Amino acid sequence: MKPRWQGELTRRDFLRVGSMSAGTIGLGWTSAAGNWHAKKQDVNCIFLLLVGGPSQLETWDLKPQAPDFIRGPFRPIATSVPGIQISEHLPRMASLAHRYAIIRSVYHDASPIHETGHQLLQTGLLSHDEVEHPHIGAVLSYLKGPKANGVPPFAILPGPIANTGVSVSHGQSAGWLGRKYDPVFLAPEGSQRDKRLHSLANPITANDKDLDRYGRNRFGRCVLQARRLVEKGVRFVTVNMFDSVFDRLTWDCHADGGALGTTLQDYKEKLCPMLDAAFSALIEDLHDRGMLEETLVVAAGEFGRTPRFNARGGRDHWPGVWSVALAGGGIQGGQVLGASDRHGAEPHRRPVSAAMLSATIYRALGIDPPTTLAGPDGLPFRVVRAEPVAELFC
Repeated sequence: MKPRWQGELTRRDFLRVGSMSAGTIGLGWTSAAGNWHAKKQDVNCIFLLLVGGPSQLETWDLKPQAPDFIRGPFRPIATSVPGIQISEHLPRMASLAHRYAIIRSVYHDASPIHETGHQLLQTGLLSHDEVEHPHIGAVLSYLKGPKANGVPPFAILPGPIANTGVSVSHGQSAGWLGRKYDPVFLAPEGSQRDKRLHSLANPITANDKDLDRYGRNRFGRCVLQARRLVEKGVRFVTVNMFDSVFDRLTWDCHADGGALGTTLQDYKEKLCPMLDAAFSALIEDLHDRGMLEETLVVAAGEFGRTPRFNARGGRDHWPGVWSVALAGGGIQGGQVLGASDRHGAEPHRRPVSAAMLSATIYRALGIDPPTTLAGPDGLPFRVVRAEPVAELFC
């Protein structure tokens, strides 16, 4: 099996594909979705953006019966839900499978670069003609505003995504809504850094015992801070697990021995344990504090990885299918929705586009169709152009 996407991508190619995005993500809502009513509770969101794109075959959708040139090196293990298995290197997540749902059929048809996935997951649309669409958190800020004085409604931790290969938007700004609705950051230093977040998140010290559960690393610390921020009234917090994919450990496991050197051994020793600790601690913490029902948690990368190993034993970009985990905010835990084919190459049952996932987040937040805003040209603009995944909700 060969990857369906080859060759280099230019900025012009990206914008050309972006202009066709409405046709690829689907328009309109089903009658079932159209009849839904906004939830009464004020739901918040913590979005764990797994920058780099975790391999579906080494995390939540293992294929132990596939040929050895496709099958990953990790074993599947049982979870707290009979019949559901995930990677052996996510044991704490396995013990909590009854509290979250897995979608194993997420995909997109746009260009196989990090930025397209970032945009579709966080805005539901692709930028085109230099127009950037607003992040879900920015739309939430615009429609609902802050919960209290001095509490920003939308934050990104620790800071914005930097270079991931193509110089276009990552979908993490307010776009054409205007800078008033941009997120605030804990880092980097500078005008965009918001000092209020540090006091709201309770500055974390080396002696903070919560870090033993969340993980004594940047990701664990940021996920803990995200929980504290939501507790203090921030409506939407995105945690960027990494700010780039170059010259550092990320999910982008090309195994090239250079700037993109991450291997599946790194998944085993570092990446899966980091995700396992932080995600599990967050779900346990929110549940124990009575906050899970009013807090949607999403853990998603921007695409999956190639079913066939590359020549170096790594896996390359593959938006053909991947897996995402969701919990809280009205999501029914303990289920797997959709399925990939026997090689983990494309959806086999219940395909869910990346744009549909963003629509599902909107739905959980109580923003239902036909919500429109004044668009960049002043005309009514629908912020959601895909259907939410109705089966996920209780």
